[in-house]
Amino acid sequence: MAKLHAYLNFNGNCEEAFMFYEKVFKTKNPGYMRYGDIPADPQMPAIPDEAKNKICHTAISINGESMLMGADVIPAFGQQYVQGNNTYVMLMCDNGDEAKILYEALSVNAKVVEMPLGETFFAELYSSFQDQFGICWMVYYGGSKDEDCESNS
Repeated sequence: MAKLHAYLNFNGNCEEAFMFYEKVFKTKNPGYMRYGDIPADPQMPAIPDEAKNKICHTAISINGESMLMGADVIPAFGQQYVQGNNTYVMLMCDNGDEAKILYEALSVNAKVVEMPLGETFFAELYSSFQDQFGICWMVYYGGSKDEDCESNS
């Protein structure tokens, strides 16, 4: 079965964001591939000097099964960075303590808190917000309400 991973695009601050996420998830980033590391290809546009130190690809393991991956977008390659709410990363937590810890860590300097962490009709704990880097997150712990949803289906 396929595993779900999140891939995040950034406007030049991918490395800063991933250093933050390493702390949140208490994991180590194995490294960064930079645009300057890409071999020249005559069929591709030249990499602008100002983009050579930007991140072409990086990833961290969240729990041995899921990965968070990311890159900076480069306009010279026809990429356009558009920040919006069309992508959320959903963290389905094993317990309430984990949900609280992740919410508190990820929501530091949040741009928007749509729903602060709290009880809803569908979860013992749920939150949605946009972090300081513009990434939209959902933190979810269903608890006993997971069973309520299953029994109503």
